[in-house]
Amino acid sequence: MDYQTITLETTDGVAVLTLNRPEKYNALTTQMRAEVAHAARAAGQAARVLVITGAGKAFCSGQDLGDRASAANLDLERTLRDEYGPMLRAIYDCPVPTIAAVNGAAAGAGANMALAADVVIASEEAYFLQAFTRIGLIPDAGGTYFMPRQMGSAKAMGAALFADKITARQADDWGMIWEAVPASSFEASWKARAAHLASGPTEAYRAVKEAIRGSWDNTLDAQLTQEAKLQGACGKSRDFKEGVLAFTEKRPARFEGR
Repeated sequence: MDYQTITLETTDGVAVLTLNRPEKYNALTTQMRAEVAHAARAAGQAARVLVITGAGKAFCSGQDLGDRASAANLDLERTLRDEYGPMLRAIYDCPVPTIAAVNGAAAGAGANMALAADVVIASEEAYFLQAFTRIGLIPDAGGTYFMPRQMGSAKAMGAALFADKITARQADDWGMIWEAVPASSFEASWKARAAHLASGPTEAYRAVKEAIRGSWDNTLDAQLTQEAKLQGACGKSRDFKEGVLAFTEKRPARFEGR
């Protein structure tokens, strides 16, 4: 695909998908959603980690209401089902670790696109905003799924009802994201995290994602069974053998990944 609204660059196993409409605060259009979905799937096949970030001051300001002739004619049910759904599934189902590097404002669907990633690293200058009730809507783009799981029902309900800004520091304190870092070290921080994952055991990472996500629907016994199954598969990998050998030889492991 010839990307017009995003860029995708891969270096040393790290694919960086940049939302690239800075003049519109990276607001999401039909074309951008299709491009993000395509790029996320491509990165899942070609890279060892996927980073999603934004160009300019914002991460993503959510739906571009100017993407249609008028907001009143926007078929929200169809748009969410046919455009947002595939984009979010492409991020969430990506077989390699995903990082949302939130450089600035993440509002509406933009906030929830970030929460679809495995790990969120935010600049302390960034914020998250579930702005939906300000225009008579409910959180969408997975917001009602991701928020309760990542910040608890009480905080999720307040964020949805009051539509207050949540600073990166608050999001960190509430467990909504992995970490908030000073703006001066933000880029270096997420790049270091991405490089760490890109050099790691990718099949083990895939199994971690499967195990943790599946735990919400499992009993303890079912989860113990699932852990044993996944661990058994990891234990047969070359990366496990390399990890043990590196430990005994007191050297860094050189994981092949997939």
